[in-house]
Amino acid sequence: MSVKQSLQAAALRESLRYVRRNPEENFARLLGLIRPFARLPWHREIIRQAGEMWADPQNNWRRLTERALRQLAPKVSEKIVMNFFLNAALIGVPIARAVEEEHGCNVPWAILMDPTSNCNLRCEGCWAGEYAKGAHLSLEELDGIIQQGKELGVYFYLYSGGEPLLRAADIIQLAEKHNDAVFCSFTNATLVTPELAAQLAEVGNVALAISVEGFAEANDFRRGIGVYEKTARAMDLLREVGAPFGFSTCYHAGNTEEVASEEFVDAMIEKGCLFGWYFTYMPIGQHARPELLVTPEQRQLMYERVHEFRATKDIFLIDFWNDGEYCNGCIAGGRHYLHINANGDVEPCAFIHYADTNIREATLLEALKAPLFMQYRERQPFNANPLRPCPLLDNPDELVEMVNRAQAYSTQRRDNEPVEVVADKCREAAARWAPVADSIWQQKTAQQVKEAI
Repeated sequence: MSVKQSLQAAALRESLRYVRRNPEENFARLLGLIRPFARLPWHREIIRQAGEMWADPQNNWRRLTERALRQLAPKVSEKIVMNFFLNAALIGVPIARAVEEEHGCNVPWAILMDPTSNCNLRCEGCWAGEYAKGAHLSLEELDGIIQQGKELGVYFYLYSGGEPLLRAADIIQLAEKHNDAVFCSFTNATLVTPELAAQLAEVGNVALAISVEGFAEANDFRRGIGVYEKTARAMDLLREVGAPFGFSTCYHAGNTEEVASEEFVDAMIEKGCLFGWYFTYMPIGQHARPELLVTPEQRQLMYERVHEFRATKDIFLIDFWNDGEYCNGCIAGGRHYLHINANGDVEPCAFIHYADTNIREATLLEALKAPLFMQYRERQPFNANPLRPCPLLDNPDELVEMVNRAQAYSTQRRDNEPVEVVADKCREAAARWAPVADSIWQQKTAQQVKEAI
């Protein structure tokens, strides 16, 4: 950050206090202080749209902003603006694009890491359950990944597992050390205590994405009896102290209608969730249950409901598969994110258990330039229809060819599942979704053309 940018950042940080006191009068001033950091055209467009949003008191994004300002602790609000919007988006992205230009490889916006493969639950069909237990990334290794990432312009780090909060002390320590970055941990939340909630509110730059798969019956179907009650209690603890959190939902054949319902989303908002990430069930590993894969009708329902709620509810919703239209397909392979598991294997995606590089034997930049990640770079997008983005769930032949060309190995040390086997489990779902996705996209593009005339 230049001297000029440092002074602008200091002014921005100071102005946040006034925004919290009187958002009505001072939000426009905040956007004005952010605007000089916007070097890319699409960043400037987002800031322009934010101004329009704030001008409409009934806009759901404005309502979300006002709710966040009321709910979050002061330090949390500051970290979201400074670390997430300023460092991770406005400052980090141009640095990453420059590295990409110099080295001819992808550089992600976010890095997902597994501090441990251990978990205090055993959820049926968990994609992470296929990793061997007992693996860990040490505190020094996690710190090294973050250090390397920031040099490439990456200021957003996520944790999965296993259960990351088994390493809660290390997560807090890393957040304190890297107080210019933002962190998010996917967690079952059963280990959240009043003391941990207070620590998260104090450090300010760690959000929790809490796994919940519907109300009590639907949630506990895969996650275990009594888990929903513990999850709801954790949300209460976090909300009471102003710590940031949202929900993370795996939708499958048995719960899609429930988690896509207005009742569920409203319940999550009432609990204090500021965001929600939807992931569809993936048949990974020897214990997978392909019958839990969603039907085309269920996937379409989720697409329609997320779009509806995103336009009306005061919560930020993301659908990991169905939002390909906003990033032109698959985001994995370092294009927007990558995954480093607890054994150090650098995978293109949390749901793609193949690698050709280990972070203990190579730098992060070397992993991004390795054959498997270069295969991703050369082939993305994998489909002309962004509603069919995934090289496994939607285009299984693509993954088979990439893994074989890169001579990548299976990272599932429990069963070393051949790529052809996992691809075969997705072929029927891919074939059934294709005509539905193509119909949705054709109708949407036709409507856009009509509106443009």
